[in-house]
Amino acid sequence: MAGSPRRTAGRRLQLPLLCLLLQGATAILFAVFVRYNHETDAALWHWRNHSNADNEFYFRYPSFQDVHTMIFVGFGFLMVFLQRYGFSSVGFTFLLAAFALQWSTLVQGFFHSFHGGHIHVGVESMINADFCAGAVLISFGAILGKTGPAQLLLMALLEVVLFGLNEFVLLSLLGVKDAGGSMTIHTFGAYFGLVLSRVLYRPQLEKSKHRQGSVYHSDLFAMIGTIFLWIFWPSFNSAPTTLGDGQHRTALNTYYSLTASTLSTFALSALVGRDGRLDMVHVQNAALAGGVVVGTSAEMMLTPFGALVAGFLAGTVSTLGYKFFTPILESKLKVQDTCGVHNLHGMPGVLGALLGVLVAGLATHEAYGDGAPAEAALLGLPARLPVLRGPDLLGGAWGA
Repeated sequence: MAGSPRRTAGRRLQLPLLCLLLQGATAILFAVFVRYNHETDAALWHWRNHSNADNEFYFRYPSFQDVHTMIFVGFGFLMVFLQRYGFSSVGFTFLLAAFALQWSTLVQGFFHSFHGGHIHVGVESMINADFCAGAVLISFGAILGKTGPAQLLLMALLEVVLFGLNEFVLLSLLGVKDAGGSMTIHTFGAYFGLVLSRVLYRPQLEKSKHRQGSVYHSDLFAMIGTIFLWIFWPSFNSAPTTLGDGQHRTALNTYYSLTASTLSTFALSALVGRDGRLDMVHVQNAALAGGVVVGTSAEMMLTPFGALVAGFLAGTVSTLGYKFFTPILESKLKVQDTCGVHNLHGMPGVLGALLGVLVAGLATHEAYGDGAPAEAALLGLPARLPVLRGPDLLGGAWGA
């Protein structure tokens, strides 16, 4: 009996001590390594005699606001459909994202913006840190209800490092272009979370499945998260892209893909649902799959028709995944995917990577015109793109 108060006191101190330790460590690292970049530092900016209107802040900050809203409002409220874990989804999203933003600034800085012995930060580093936090929150969706806040912070500590390493290998070493993060954010976050869910699997959790149900008001609040994510997803995909036609095209392709995934979600949900009824879990999640699937290819000449096709396919795959594949994951593979991240982020992310390969392979000089040299760097192709003659697969952009 004497051990029980000690265990209680230990659990009470666990989270405060870990928060203080992590914050203290990151603060010290910030003091030693982090500095403003040339767009933020007063002396460097005015020394170069730039016009204030040319500062990248004015071009990037509107997109950053949208992405930031998605992270803290969209992801947090999307997971409140679970009636027993509503506070956990919103509260722990707040905690994890706040820590991940600091830690990812350091990790991504060491990989991408470390020179002269310092990490240089500006509005782009804020956007990239939000992207990393998004991957952490995707993983959190797979294990919601299975761990406490201290364990989740340790998960974020590890995942941010692995995220930065994976991103460095794909984007810097291999030269992959993945502006919307189909591979680096969605696929990585989903499968990291699923592996963690398998490690945390406990047979007795089957007895608490009733806690994962939803009620009217929890579904209503979850739709708030869905709508926020749906509205701002074009900004999410286009935020880090090249200013100009590339950013414009990314937003447009994402916009159309989301509309198509929404229609396919409603169609398939009614088709496979009991008595033709819509399932709110499908609507809340699968309707967003269109944003995931074009994350890699949206910056390319996907064409509006191609975006519609991709979004419709993603919504279909995601809805069918919730209906048929999630039960198989749990019964056969012992993976308890609490929020269905495999269906919203995992499978559409893989499809997005394959779509990016397809669109890059079909690229021609005729499709990109005078933008061919810039787009060649984007696609990792020669500046003078070879003409690929063949069937007009995605709406006339690649035929000759």
